[in-house]
Amino acid sequence: MHIVDGALSNPVVIGGAVAAAGGIALGLRALPLERIPAAGVLSAAFFVASLIHVPIGPSSVHLMLNGLAGLILGWAAFPALFVGLLLQAIFFGFGGLTVLGVNAVNIALPAVLVGMLFRPLLMRGSPIMAAVWGGLGGALAIALTTLMVAVSLMLSGDEFLAAAHLVFVAHLPIMVLEGLLTGFAVLLAHKVKPDLFHSMKEIAS
Repeated sequence: MHIVDGALSNPVVIGGAVAAAGGIALGLRALPLERIPAAGVLSAAFFVASLIHVPIGPSSVHLMLNGLAGLILGWAAFPALFVGLLLQAIFFGFGGLTVLGVNAVNIALPAVLVGMLFRPLLMRGSPIMAAVWGGLGGALAIALTTLMVAVSLMLSGDEFLAAAHLVFVAHLPIMVLEGLLTGFAVLLAHKVKPDLFHSMKEIAS
């Protein structure tokens, strides 16, 4: 769901850069040493999952797993996903450097929100219920990211209204697929390493 260089207006690009810097700063402060390996794995998973993408106007359709990153990392999903986006922009030209901040906010902020909403629910009840909540979180992360991409495009000009609508519709199957993948990942993690879903404060204490 990368927006390409040149597609956005300067105010949107600048606002995205400032917001991304704030999110990364908060994420780094919330990342204990114990979670750095998990952050690296999730950054790599995002990098690989979103390599295969289909261009849709000024954006693209692909898997992200940002919901899973938010469920495990919380605010630390910001720097983890930013690194993946940066490497993709440098090595493959996905998105671009000028829109890196906007892309980071569009992908990482929904991850953080999903983590806030669903992580407390993952430790309650059975692993099956955790998988259900995780699946809903994974699907919601894609829906929110799609909405934010659409808003970013619409704020840059009325000529992007049709593209914004197309981006949302094209991602409906991705929402279902991300929900299934995230649900299965949560089910597995809940059985073998449930402490992954503890909050950073719980880990620090």
